[in-house]
Amino acid sequence: MKNILEKDLVTVLRSKITSAETDMESRLRPGALINLLIQAATCSADKLGFGFESLKKHNLFWVFSRLTINIVRPLKWNEIIEVETWPKDIVGLLYTRDFIIRDGEGKVVGRAASAWLPIDLETKRPKRKESFDSEFFTFLKDKHALKDPPEKLAGTREGEIFKVNSTYFDIDLNKHVTSTRYIDWMMDTFPIDFLRENYPKALSINYIKETMPENKIKLIKEAKGSGKFVLEGINSETEKTSFRGSIIF
Repeated sequence: MKNILEKDLVTVLRSKITSAETDMESRLRPGALINLLIQAATCSADKLGFGFESLKKHNLFWVFSRLTINIVRPLKWNEIIEVETWPKDIVGLLYTRDFIIRDGEGKVVGRAASAWLPIDLETKRPKRKESFDSEFFTFLKDKHALKDPPEKLAGTREGEIFKVNSTYFDIDLNKHVTSTRYIDWMMDTFPIDFLRENYPKALSINYIKETMPENKIKLIKEAKGSGKFVLEGINSETEKTSFRGSIIF
């Protein structure tokens, strides 16, 4: 790929926060915030020629693998949110992407790093697409929202246990639980009064094994002190880890 310019690789998605995206305190729900990051990533991929339809022609689809987000303050109903994103690097099979989140005045209110996997539609295994231009994906590797890559989490097998059943409206067009629902599941383990008084300062999630319709999840939450909690979602039928999370308040 010749004559690459930073402006060609950066996508900015700007929108107004709706009431449907907010919690009881009019704050943008963490799951809704992550959804806006995903929408920005989708727009970027479509614009740059490696979106859903483009990959489908190669018998591939993107799967969200890891995310770490640091939040300066929660945005609220009717505020403008601006999400800037760009493809950052290739690390093994992982394609990394960063995000900067701004309010309507251009002030940075959050930063995030993410990693994605191209998955073969038939085998459901990660598959590197060699025809992707590596220069295209690594041109902005020194442009950081977060200096470090998205966190690889250790998880936990000790702590408070919650039970979750995946239902019809948890499922996306790839026929598995959509990425943002895992965020909602984690947040729902906290009491209402706690959530009304607290909002995440940092959140990480690792998507490890897809959750299918009607799967039952055993969700374990362990308090680590200083407002930090680690979580692990385990498929109750297979006893295999579905996802891991970390939240700091």
